[in-house]
Amino acid sequence: MNIVAKVEYTDMLKGINRLISPELLKVLMEMGHGDEIVFGDANFPAASHARHLVRADGHTITDLLDAILPLFPLDYAVDYSAVLMECNSEREPVIWNRYEEILTNYPDGNKMLVRLSKTEFYERAGKACCVVATSESEGFANLIIRKGVIK
Repeated sequence: MNIVAKVEYTDMLKGINRLISPELLKVLMEMGHGDEIVFGDANFPAASHARHLVRADGHTITDLLDAILPLFPLDYAVDYSAVLMECNSEREPVIWNRYEEILTNYPDGNKMLVRLSKTEFYERAGKACCVVATSESEGFANLIIRKGVIK
């Protein structure tokens, strides 16, 4: 396993990437095993599907994944690493390959990526612990990950 974590400093903590806002850090800390977090692209209707909404304006989903995955254990108890919104194009979004590259660097991140229809994805997002609204510009970039346990 080759985990490369770039150490950055927030104003008052060491090792926390600057992309992780205090509000997002609080949500990540409060999540328990099996809780899910949604990263919505710029077109995702985050406000209408969120039980709890965190804004991450100006940030991409890939940058946020790189920031949180050194802190966030993925769930070992399921057979997938992440959930995607099905694309209605013949070509998969390029960003899906980038997600796989990022996820495989972490324990339990080398599993399949599940694809759900738009309706199923929205339904699941509405039950998630949190929706993070990003400025990700690529279409069908929405992603759900599930929290595991610290081993």
